[in-house]
Amino acid sequence: MTDPVPVDGESLLPTPPVAPEDAPEAPPATLWDRMRDDPQYAPEHLALEAVRRLGPEAAQWAARERAQRPDLAADALADQAVRKFINQARLSGAVSGAAGLPGAVIDVGVLAWTQARLVLHVAAAYGVDPVHPDRAADLLVLQKVHKVAESARLALGVAAGRERAVALFGMAGARPLGKVMLQLGVRLARMAGVRAAKRIFAKVVPGAAIILGTWANSSATRDLADRARVLYRGDPGRLPGQRRP
Repeated sequence: MTDPVPVDGESLLPTPPVAPEDAPEAPPATLWDRMRDDPQYAPEHLALEAVRRLGPEAAQWAARERAQRPDLAADALADQAVRKFINQARLSGAVSGAAGLPGAVIDVGVLAWTQARLVLHVAAAYGVDPVHPDRAADLLVLQKVHKVAESARLALGVAAGRERAVALFGMAGARPLGKVMLQLGVRLARMAGVRAAKRIFAKVVPGAAIILGTWANSSATRDLADRARVLYRGDPGRLPGQRRP
């Protein structure tokens, strides 16, 4: 039995069980805490934490692959990352092992985290620094949380400020658990892809999640991978508002 993620003495979400090596990884508990405390800015908190935690991993992966295969083209390296994380996205609907809204929130959170890992690995494959702070803005634009990088950077600054305020002064007050979960789930579902939003409702209806799960997750993730390639390959007509350092 897994331990719950605490919410002021209550359990918001069950902790996902230990997964096989090729299964998707859930966001860390500290990130769940920040997103629970500030669900309005959950995508921004996830993007900031992804660059901090997953950016170095992506940089090390790309450096290791290039050292082992110096002739490997950037497109081939990106292909390798895309295949891996699309496969993980297909499995993300089964990570929580929980039914109802808590399971749906975990599912879309794991999917959004897997997608962030994919984007940062694609960036590294094309020689773009995955630990640069601009990657957080890239994530939010690529995942269609914001239309342009400028608005994404403003939102990231607000989220970072709220994170510091909570660390210094704590929470202003508890909110209804159900309302927090619903807002968190909707924000993460939007980040993970429009189709993935169906997970919030499908997970509550017995049988529906099985039909929609793997298709919705892999489809949303494949679309994201295509957008990331366009951006980081430097193709003409890439996403507006993006700049590479």
